[in-house]
Amino acid sequence: MIEIKKAKSTDFQFIIKSESGKTLLESIPFADKEALDKTLMVLGKASSPITLFERKTNFEGKFLFNLKDEQGQTIGSSGLYSSEAGMENGIKNLKNSLQHIKTPKKL
Repeated sequence: MIEIKKAKSTDFQFIIKSESGKTLLESIPFADKEALDKTLMVLGKASSPITLFERKTNFEGKFLFNLKDEQGQTIGSSGLYSSEAGMENGIKNLKNSLQHIKTPKKL
């Protein structure tokens, strides 16, 4: 499930959630809704599996990942995971969610 929210007076963001409602990815702010929609269209039409994930560990030893576009720019970031296996499962769930992109639901 994808939700769109207005982050600031002019910025838009999308949030991708699992079927259980857990946030898998929160996007960067987009200056306008057109740029956000274009990014969602590209993600939804990806002919090959999305592999542009940057896996990271924060200073507390928690795991997270960033989704990047083909130019290497960050599109969004995950929440924190307590284990590497949890993070990998989050990536798997996100890939599955991206294959089923439907009309976003506005927050």
